[in-house]
Amino acid sequence: MANILLIDDNPGLLKMQVEFLRHAGHGVTTAANGKEGVQLGRSRPFDLLITDIIMPEKDGIEVIVELRRAIPRMKIIAISGGGRIGPSDYLDLAHKLGAATTLTKPFSGKDLVDAVAALLACESPMKTETG
Repeated sequence: MANILLIDDNPGLLKMQVEFLRHAGHGVTTAANGKEGVQLGRSRPFDLLITDIIMPEKDGIEVIVELRRAIPRMKIIAISGGGRIGPSDYLDLAHKLGAATTLTKPFSGKDLVDAVAALLACESPMKTETG
């Protein structure tokens, strides 16, 4: 299936997402923060990036901007539960900067796997929101 780069600073959520994606047949490489994620994203090819927005060291918005600039055709899913403002504001900005799909936390494993499948099946960028 797909080779996915997954970035999330919450170890429990990261583990859960990895389990759902691997169960669906995908290869998953993880990063615990945006800085590590950008380094991994630049080091080898990935079919898809899934990134949380609110993270230490480098937030998901910075990750999207840097990896979109370096790898323009990379497909991106942004996820957020919000911060000081609601998640929709962060996710709207992420979409404007290159995320094709957004998911609002909490989301189910099915939501995640379905969003990945839909985005991988799509040849052109699309915007969807689940959650």
